[in-house]
Amino acid sequence: MAKAKQPTKPTVELPGTRDELMALHRETRARRNKAAHGSPEHVEAIDLLCRIEIEIAAIERAMDPPLG
Repeated sequence: MAKAKQPTKPTVELPGTRDELMALHRETRARRNKAAHGSPEHVEAIDLLCRIEIEIAAIERAMDPPLG
């Protein structure tokens, strides 16, 4: 039976502002697009994009009034 991969700890600390998160999202998308599909770099970039998008959503939900 194949051994499941253990999740790794996030290595990138996410910035605290929406604008900084958006900039990091752009950079990470570019890094993902340059990486070979399925490579560790590609998978890491996808994971980071998910973390960034969750943070952006949390910030936008807390905005008054929300961006829409």
